[in-house]
Amino acid sequence: MIIDSCKVIKIMGIVNVNDDSFFSGSRVASVDEFCRRVERFLEEGADIIDIGACSSRPGSVYEGFDTEWARLSPVLKAVAFKYPSVSFSIDTFSAEIVRRAYDTIGRFIVNDISAGEDDGAMIPTVGALGLEYVAMHKRGLPADMSSLCQYTDVVADVIEYFKEFERKAAGFGICNWILDPGFGFAKTVEQSHQMLRRLGEFKGFNRPILVGISRKGLVYKPLGLTPDTCLEETARLHRIAVDAGADILRVHDVGYTIRSLTAGAS
Repeated sequence: MIIDSCKVIKIMGIVNVNDDSFFSGSRVASVDEFCRRVERFLEEGADIIDIGACSSRPGSVYEGFDTEWARLSPVLKAVAFKYPSVSFSIDTFSAEIVRRAYDTIGRFIVNDISAGEDDGAMIPTVGALGLEYVAMHKRGLPADMSSLCQYTDVVADVIEYFKEFERKAAGFGICNWILDPGFGFAKTVEQSHQMLRRLGEFKGFNRPILVGISRKGLVYKPLGLTPDTCLEETARLHRIAVDAGADILRVHDVGYTIRSLTAGAS
């Protein structure tokens, strides 16, 4: 947690238990490695640990429920046993994953890149369980979303999307949700930067705003870098995001993020 100009910024640390996420440094290959990563992130100051079991990078194809659950189940058992008081989120668009995870660890934050669109049972399930929910904007699927970047005004269009989502969520009793504009998901690099500059326009929803830009193409592509070489530029854009209104940063590098933001605020 960072207190920046009297505002609290939460840090969500990414731990991927799949083997094909776009940044190899986010991946863990065993339950022991998962636990070490979680403990390091907590020591560095993470407020939330985000667990992902399937890649959503551009061009990726979902490997199916059975594969996702086979990856999640062992680490969730560790979560239930070792970290009962830690705040976890699970990056999934599957309502059945949510139900099984809830049965294993109890309450957690559902981090859904589809805002309920990829599984019609998601919104009713989250509402029935009373879980906190991250709703992210995207179009299509990771396999084809890069061809779906046509907007009249990307910020205005995404705002309209969330107005409709808010009505739908309220109908199922979801009142505790977090807004994620979906940087890089069916947005060009320029569109993502435009959303970052105009992030404050999403404040009208009076919801926490989550920004997930860590090591993404909008960070490294304009500079000819790679996900492995853009840490400093990621930190610079995180500062812009915080100044523009971000409440939660979803990051690969917890300690570096906190140090850079703290130094920038001093």
